[in-house]
Amino acid sequence: MEQLLLLIFLPLAGAIITAFAGKSAKIVSTVISVVSLGLALFIACNFIPNATTQFEANLPWISDLGIRFHAGIDGISMLVVLLTNLLIPIIILSSYKHDYKNPAAFYALILFMQTGLLLVFTAMDAFLFYIGWEAALIPIYFICAFWGGKDRIRINMKFFVYTIAGSLFMLMGIIYLYLQNPANNFEIQAFYALNLDSAQQGWIFWAFFIAFAIKMPIFPFHTWQPDTYTAAPTQGTMLLSGIMLKMGIYGVIRWLLPIVPAGVQDWSCLAMILSIIGIVYASLIAFTQKDAKRLVAYSSIAHVGLISAGIFALNQQGLQGAMVQMLSHGINVVGLFFVLDIIFSRTKTNKIEELGGIAKAAPQLAIVFLIVVLGTVALPGTNGFIGEFLLLMGVYNYGIWAAAIAGLTIIFGAVYMLRMYQNVMLGKTNELTITFTDIQGTEKLVLYIICALIIVLGVYPKPLLHLTEASVQHLLEQVNQKLTSVK
Repeated sequence: MEQLLLLIFLPLAGAIITAFAGKSAKIVSTVISVVSLGLALFIACNFIPNATTQFEANLPWISDLGIRFHAGIDGISMLVVLLTNLLIPIIILSSYKHDYKNPAAFYALILFMQTGLLLVFTAMDAFLFYIGWEAALIPIYFICAFWGGKDRIRINMKFFVYTIAGSLFMLMGIIYLYLQNPANNFEIQAFYALNLDSAQQGWIFWAFFIAFAIKMPIFPFHTWQPDTYTAAPTQGTMLLSGIMLKMGIYGVIRWLLPIVPAGVQDWSCLAMILSIIGIVYASLIAFTQKDAKRLVAYSSIAHVGLISAGIFALNQQGLQGAMVQMLSHGINVVGLFFVLDIIFSRTKTNKIEELGGIAKAAPQLAIVFLIVVLGTVALPGTNGFIGEFLLLMGVYNYGIWAAAIAGLTIIFGAVYMLRMYQNVMLGKTNELTITFTDIQGTEKLVLYIICALIIVLGVYPKPLLHLTEASVQHLLEQVNQKLTSVK
């Protein structure tokens, strides 16, 4: 219990310290994030990869309403806890070349967001889950609003309205489940045990699904994403794409599937169609992008569409593929956005047609960028391969035509990502790129760590699969058992 409480609240304490650290905020936040990563690795090393919930903290909170501070870790949450604590120090290190105005507030908000994310990924109480869900939104809103680019206020307001609207739908669903619960509490296991009829499960499905679909995002709830990713500061974009969208994926797996399996079964076909439309639509839009950052934003929608399709296939391969791909996508997309940030910092542009020949001036950057791109397009031997392979296998078991169309994400992704790489890194240098300098210092450190993860997890993914297998099997058993008892 103590380890989990420390894991959750260490970043919050670090955020308070960082807020008053002045010019030392960058170093203080780095130390706090690295200590958090060490603690997460300690928990992972002592985690037993079975279906049980471990390191539980179950403390009274608002007793009159049956609300408890109940958090714990199983194989499903362990993976996203590791992802969160791994990416936060990487994101902070990636900012070292930037001189953000009011750095104490900037880094304090990142650490505050980390606590909100960890609450979401460990909550065993629906009220606590909702608190974490909203707590993670507040800092990213201010990060984008204060340090974002052109037209950031309008874009950020759209993002805020979308996410708040989705959150309100989810809150209505949580309150309804609480009122149906004879134990008068928000415990996740009590919600799992509720005997709801198909009609009730149907509308609760939509209350939760809309919130999760906006956060992921999947078609047609995605329209806030490309503008927000482009206008946000690079570290904000990394937080949104690398970790925050995983809140929606995790929510579907942890809360939607086991609570309303009949609702999921009734609407899985529509969810599958929306996911596949998102894959094809985002891929086609990515082909037309002239801005590299927007291209990566649309590629993220396509990859998340495949993850969503794998989840709604409702089988072991699809769910395990979704879990592994959450981790891989987080690592790869942070690497992509960091490389684009390096290019922008030197050339002041992300326009693909204005770049070219960078590999001649920066061969180390060219190599690491290629490794990140290959991981993104799921080349065998990289971290993206095993997740996408399992996802496509899961969708194939759902339906061959669904798999055939969903598989286009791999073909399309390879074409537009490699074409972008060719136009940016190869060819002749121009007046913007002829003086381009190669990566150095923290840039090397961040990109070398990311490339090492891409290769190691691609060559040896067994620990990730072993970590999640028992929990995914148990979840599917719960879903199937509950389906047989629905009225």
